[in-house]
This record gives sequence, C-alpha cells and structure tokens, in this order.
Amino acid sequence: MNNKSKAFDVDALWALDRIGEPSLCPDGSQAVAGVTRHSMDTNKAQSSLWLFSTLGGQPRRLTEAGDKDGSPQWSPTGELIAFTAKREQGGLRDEEPQLYVIAPDGGEARRVGSVPAGVEAFKWFPDGRRIAFVSWVWPDRKAAAQGQALRDFKARKETAYVTDEALYRFWDHHIPMDRVPHLHVMDVATGKARDLFEGTALELSRAEPDVNTFDISPDGCRIAFAFDPAVEKKLDNRYALAEIDVKTRRMQTLLQDGDWQFAAPRYSHSGAHLAFLASHQAQGHNRPDQLAVLDQRGNWAVFSGDWDHEVSAPLRWAEDDQAVLFAAEDRGRRHLWQFALGDCRADLMFEGGHVGSFAQAAGFTVVNHDGVQFPPRLSVVGEDGVRRMEALNDARLAAHDFGRHEEVTITGARGDNVQMWLVYPPGFDAKKKWPVMHVIHGGPHTAFGDSWHWRWNHQVFAAQGYVVACVNYHGSSSFGHEFLDSITGHWGEYELQDIEAGTDWLLQKRWVDKRRIVATGGSYGGYMVAWMNGHVAPGRYQAYVCHAGCYDWQAMYADDAYSWHRKELGSAYWEDPAKVAAQSPHSFAQHFKTPTLVIHGQLDYRVPDAQGLAYYNTLKSLGVPARLVWFPDENHWVLKPRNSRLWYGEFFSWLQQHLAAK
Repeated sequence: MNNKSKAFDVDALWALDRIGEPSLCPDGSQAVAGVTRHSMDTNKAQSSLWLFSTLGGQPRRLTEAGDKDGSPQWSPTGELIAFTAKREQGGLRDEEPQLYVIAPDGGEARRVGSVPAGVEAFKWFPDGRRIAFVSWVWPDRKAAAQGQALRDFKARKETAYVTDEALYRFWDHHIPMDRVPHLHVMDVATGKARDLFEGTALELSRAEPDVNTFDISPDGCRIAFAFDPAVEKKLDNRYALAEIDVKTRRMQTLLQDGDWQFAAPRYSHSGAHLAFLASHQAQGHNRPDQLAVLDQRGNWAVFSGDWDHEVSAPLRWAEDDQAVLFAAEDRGRRHLWQFALGDCRADLMFEGGHVGSFAQAAGFTVVNHDGVQFPPRLSVVGEDGVRRMEALNDARLAAHDFGRHEEVTITGARGDNVQMWLVYPPGFDAKKKWPVMHVIHGGPHTAFGDSWHWRWNHQVFAAQGYVVACVNYHGSSSFGHEFLDSITGHWGEYELQDIEAGTDWLLQKRWVDKRRIVATGGSYGGYMVAWMNGHVAPGRYQAYVCHAGCYDWQAMYADDAYSWHRKELGSAYWEDPAKVAAQSPHSFAQHFKTPTLVIHGQLDYRVPDAQGLAYYNTLKSLGVPARLVWFPDENHWVLKPRNSRLWYGEFFSWLQQHLAAK
C-alpha cells in the first residue's frame, strides 16, 4: 500500500458521489442525471441534477434548491428537463413528490401542477407538451375529491392498517391503504391532470410501479401498460398487456395468457410493433424473462427463447427498428446487448463490469456502469470505443489504494463448474498469511460479480486485510436457467457444497491462514450462514455474520413474498411440514456452535426482523457467543450514513474479536 494512501473505509465510501440513470437530449449532445451526496455530519442525503456532455467538457450542476431532485427526463423537443422533487414554491410546500420542469440552460424550476397524492414515475409524450405519470389514488373517489381524501386520511386519529388484500406491504413500506396506482396525463403548460383509469378497475402493479410498466405510442394517442387481470392482487400473479386510448379512455387487452407473464412494453419508433418481456410461468416459476414482440394484428413471438439469458427492462428499440437494446447478465457480469430480431442474435454493445442503466438518442449511447474497482460512472459508447463523460469521484478514489480482483473456477455440487470472485487486500503479498472472508450473496437468484456494492462493499472489506471470496453458488443468476433452478425444493444443499468447495480451494493456497476464515451474508446469504452453523463442523469458520437472514421458513410467512415460498421450497409448511423443516436452519439449532453477529432492521418486510431475533435468542439460549445489532429505522438494507458507519464498526469488531487470538 502506498504510504500516502489512506485505507478505503466506510467514511470514504459515503463521501463518494452517487450518479443516477442518465437521460439524453434529442440530439444526443448532453445527458442529465441525478447526483446524490451524503453527509456523515448531518446524516442526510442531497440530490441534484447535473448535465454531462457526450462531446467533451466539464459537467455542470443544474439544480441547487431541492434536497431530492431525481428521475430527470429530457423532453423530446429538448426545451425542458422534467424531474420529481419536494420543494416549497409559490407559498406551497410539497407534502408529496411533484413534477417540476427546468430549462437545460438553467434558471428557476417550475412546478407543473399539484397532484394531491404525488407523482411516482413519469414519461414525456412525444410532442413534449404532456407527461404521463403514476399516482396512488382512492379508486372510489373522483379526481376532484382526491385532495380531501388525502387530508382526511392524514387527519385521522387511528393508527391501524386495515385490509383484506393479499398484497399489503412491499420491502419496507405498506401499500397505501385503500389506494391503487393509476395512470394520469398532465398538460405541461397548464398543469391540468386527468386520471386515465378513473371509474375503472384498472391499476398498475402495486409493487413500486415504475416507468417500465407503461409506454406511450409515437403518435401520442395510446399508452400500453402491464396489468394484473386477477381480482385478488398478488406478487406472483401473471400480468397481461393492455392499451388505452388517451383521448377516449377506451381500453383493450392486447395480450393475456394464463401460462405467461408479460411486462415492460415498449413501442417501436414506427409504432407498428410492441416489444415486451415474456416469461413462460407454466413451465416453472423461475423461467427467465425473454424478449418478445407483438404486431398490430395481435401476433406475437418470443425472439430470445434459444438464448439462455434473462432479459431486463428497460427495452429500447434501435433507430431502424430492426433490433432491441437491453441489459442482461452473463456469468457474474452485466452487459449492454443489441438483439437483432432478424436472425435472433445478441451482440455485445458494451461489456461490463456492471451496466446499471443506459440511454440512447441520435446515435449516441450513454451507459451508467460500475465495477469492483470503481463506483457508477457515465461513459459514452461510440465506434471509436468508450469515453468517460465525468470524473466526479476520481480525485477521492485516487487517495486510496484498491485491491485487485480476479475470477476463478472451482468444482462445486454435481461436479459443475462454479464461479468464485476474489478481491485481494491492497498490497497483497502471496508470501504472507491472510484471513479469508466469504461474502455470500442474497437472492438466492442473484449473483456477485464485477460490480460496485454500496452496502456490502468488497473494497472496504479487503482494505481491512481480508481476502474476500464471493461464490456464485447453484441458484445464482447469469449462468443459465438450469443452474438457477437446480436448487428448487432442496435449499441449502448445493449452495453449501459450492461454498465449501470454495473454502477447500482456498485452503490449498499457501497465503491462506487456515485459522482465520469467516463467513458473512445478508438475506439469503444470511440464511446460508445460519444453515452453515447447523451443518458445518465447528472450527472450520471462526465466526459468522448474519444480516437480515432467513431462519425459520414457517415463520417467514410473515414476509411480503410469502406466495413464493411453496414454489421455491417445493411445498407449503402445512402440506409437507417435514420437507419445509428440512430446508430451515432452525431445525438444526442443536448443532449451532460458531459465534455469530446477527444484524436486522425493524422495517424489513422481505425478511421480518423476528427472523433475526429468533436466531439471536436461540444462540443465546444455547450459550453460543452472539451479538445483536438491531436498527429500528432501517429496512432490508442499512441506508443511513451513521447507521452504516456503526454497521461496519460492529462487523469488523466482531470478526477481529474472534480472529485476534488465533
């Protein structure tokens, strides 16, 4: 390590700018994106809009007044940039996020109307005169009564959440009580808004409906959207595609098939075709989203069916309408692809690392991408290669030494090849002995790869002197459908074999200190370390860290995704209690011996905090060394700067305590 460099720690992590999704102006010369900065002193974040040139030149900050200016989108005419914010303007303070517009050359932002329930996601109409947006409304009230309904709700003295819905909370928030997400249209000049779904049973997804749930036709006359046709809304219902006439509000179902899930519609430039995501759920709940196209005669086809990758929204048509652009994972990385419809071929446009988002206009392609070595940055992709558009974090990063990383292949369960990523400490010397930290990813159907993680940061871990090992065990995404689905009905089995194979591989290295090996994980990774505590002989790992870990699959029916459990585990607990219990860490508590740090947030509805508390209480009852870190104001993740600093402090202190004497 350079003597002048400071170790990359939690404070350095939170001092970095976080660049959001870009939006390009019509001629492609500039991009706008949100930039979020956090303060450890105030324990708060501030987001503003910045302009970035695709032709060269320094970035320029566009907004100053707001605290959380976000989701910017350039108008199709190039005259305005729209964004969401909560501000005070004209004597009115926004209680909910509202739409604002600002000229790209600066000046004062203007609030576009005032939507009582706020604006959640939006898109410009092609004429640049209107905006379609999502807002949560009381479906039994007309538009004029929505404001009073919101005031009445906030003024009530009762605190109970009362519902008979199957879907009533999601991740860290309750679905707004008695409200549903509707599509609206607003005139930018007058601020007048109209609810396209008013008086109907139509609604968008209740699970955080974003701009990928709908799209506006090139002529501005129609909006295509995905919706749940079932009367009772559930997270795992199969969605259909519909289209609504903006003027008449007449709706027609475009595509509905009980065997398929449809999502993320996107009109071609000509308006003659609609690209969308299709997943053949009748063949299995883990079937991947594939690229499909619908024509004006109602014919549709899946184009990427022979390409064993999962296609991700958003979809964007190439300028000639002969191909579709999207991001998709491939062996622990996430690339930008262009899929030619004619010969069903996927070509790499930009190779990650990790492509988080992208934008395209007038022949310019801009990507927001990151890797193990650097946080998200903006680059323009052209025929002459890739060129950086900004250097907001470069000086801060240059003050630190970073460890190198590499990808290795081990032999795991079933004799299959399994990927393992290694991140080495700065100044790594193979002649010395080093401790090893397994970082086990969640999901389980996600993957660790060449990407930057804001919450579990591999460079922060490695800077503490650990070799960080990340095994993409069976069940991980990006290695094909069969590999992903192979763990269904017997969770814990193959995954443990893969992680143990990673440890065996590491133990063969002369630079590994065999007496200092630990395992950590969050969510499903937390499940795995709890599972390991009941299945791995004590002493192989000196300590565990279980963050937001699943512990008891029967009690996990308190979570927001309970409808998936019987599909993943192969049974509901009332149908085959033994099968479910056999996949549950709590069933093997009698074998727990390894010291464990348990971390959980009270606002976690994906893995309710009772899971962590039950695990911790069990460890204490058994006399196993354990420590609890419980956050009353955090969810599945730790999102506040000061809480994150405490999280890392407890994390490293716990591991050091159990490695120091070795």
